[in-house]
Amino acid sequence: MRVATEKIPITKPSITALEIEYVNDAVANGWGSKCYDYIYRFEREFATYQNSKFALATSSCTGAIHLALLALGVKEGDEVIVPEITWIATVEPILYIGAKPVFVDVLPNTWCIDPSKIEEAISPKTKVIIPVHVYGNLCEMDAIMQIATKNSLVVLEDAAEALGSEYNGKKAGSIGDAGVFSFHGTKTISSGEGGMLVTNREDVLERAKILNDHGRNPKIGKMFWMGEYGYKYKISNLQAAMGCAQIERAHELIEKKRLIFTWYKSQFNDTEKFSMNPEFKDTFNSYWMPTIVFSKDININRERLFEFLKQSNIDSRPFFYPLSSLPMFESNRSNGVSYDIYERAINLPSFYDMKREDVNFVSEKILQFITKS
Repeated sequence: MRVATEKIPITKPSITALEIEYVNDAVANGWGSKCYDYIYRFEREFATYQNSKFALATSSCTGAIHLALLALGVKEGDEVIVPEITWIATVEPILYIGAKPVFVDVLPNTWCIDPSKIEEAISPKTKVIIPVHVYGNLCEMDAIMQIATKNSLVVLEDAAEALGSEYNGKKAGSIGDAGVFSFHGTKTISSGEGGMLVTNREDVLERAKILNDHGRNPKIGKMFWMGEYGYKYKISNLQAAMGCAQIERAHELIEKKRLIFTWYKSQFNDTEKFSMNPEFKDTFNSYWMPTIVFSKDININRERLFEFLKQSNIDSRPFFYPLSSLPMFESNRSNGVSYDIYERAINLPSFYDMKREDVNFVSEKILQFITKS
């Protein structure tokens, strides 16, 4: 039996000569009057990729969410509807503003926000819905946009994990009033750290740009004059240089993610014991993070499985905890799907250099653990 002599990581960026060339150029030449060249280029090329009118590069997706919420008019005391299953960064900017996140349950097949639960959660204080395309899976955007229109709400798509995923031919992140992306080192494309806000609304872009420049309005034309306080979530030219190389390679990188997923799918073909990221009609899943949900009758002990995989030099990750289960929030166990799934689900390795034999090794170890349990 094969032994993994080197650790099989959960994920890492794909770095080629192109990334090195662009970053070296930014280091050598991207200063003075050229200090924004790669930033502007990254924004243009990303907007083109997304089929969005506008894009604003940021230092993180968290920063992009914060700017987007403010630009969409969220104020202290407003309510923002979010799914139970997402990374904390979706919610923290809501708290920065003094608004209230309202957690709603997810669908059992996509692990994305349940539109019917959104309607139940709407109150007179509701301002925004944030659907999260978790692990590359697609939210039911048609239903969500209809709910938003009916109730005069705005939609901010969190597509941090879904670059390249498509819903009815539209890129994830391009459907709502605004969308956000992450370029953390674990993401589909990476700049080390970084984020992007995309929108078709010029008013949202202009407001976000002012807020992202310490409150300076370029239309006033006075250097160092701030009409209000703002923030600084700016990406660096060096990071943007890497981002330019990565967005050029987006198709290649997504296709490798999809190939890795098909390798896993062929190993876990017992649908009674496992379920994985879905891809329904009229959707295209970029499969950022291959995820396996074990059936209840297996009675999986997730912590023991993590330790077993670690002993085999295999990295893995837990499925996101329900956010309302965290100590800073009030528990909401009525979101039963979220509280059920997380304890029996894990994320699998999918780094770009992964080979078929690596996937087979990981899969065999999981099956071995289940057999012994």
